Amino acid sequence: MKNIWCIFLEGIISFSKEEIKKFMKEFDFSKNNGLISIVAQDYKTNEVLMVAFANEDAVKETLVSGIVTYWSRSRNKLWKKGESSGHVQKLRQAFLDCDGDCLLVKVEQVKAACHTGYFSCFYRELAKSGFQIIGKKIFDPEKVY
Repeated sequence: MKNIWCIFLEGIISFSKEEIKKFMKEFDFSKNNGLISIVAQDYKTNEVLMVAFANEDAVKETLVSGIVTYWSRSRNKLWKKGESSGHVQKLRQAFLDCDGDCLLVKVEQVKAACHTGYFSCFYRELAKSGFQIIGKKIFDPEKVY
C-alpha cells in the first residue's frame, strides 16, 4: 500500500533532486496512459478550482518550480497553468491519494483558474431547471487569450 503524504509549503519552494526522486516513487503512473488526476483547490477557502491531468514530467516540474504544471491532452505537451494568462497556481500543499494516482494540490490561485473567466471551473450548479451560474466572472477571456 502506498503512503499518503503531504507537503506544507511557505510560498514557492523547490526540492532537491534526491527529494523529488523519493517523492516520485509514491506515484502510480501505470494507469491512464501514464497520467494521474490532479484536483486543484484554493488553499484558503478549499473551493475546488479545476481537475486536470499530469504525467511524471509535469509532477516533477511542479515540485521543482512550485508552480502547478499539468499535461495538456489536447496539445500533447506540458502546460504550466497561467503560462499565457499569468493566472498561475502557486503550490501550497499537496496530498497524494491511497492509490498514488490522484494528487490534491492546494494552491494560491492568481486571478482565476477557469479559462472562461470564472475563479473556479465549477461555476455552474445543477438545479431542477438545469445548470445555473453561481460563480462570478472575474475577467473577459477575449481580452486575455
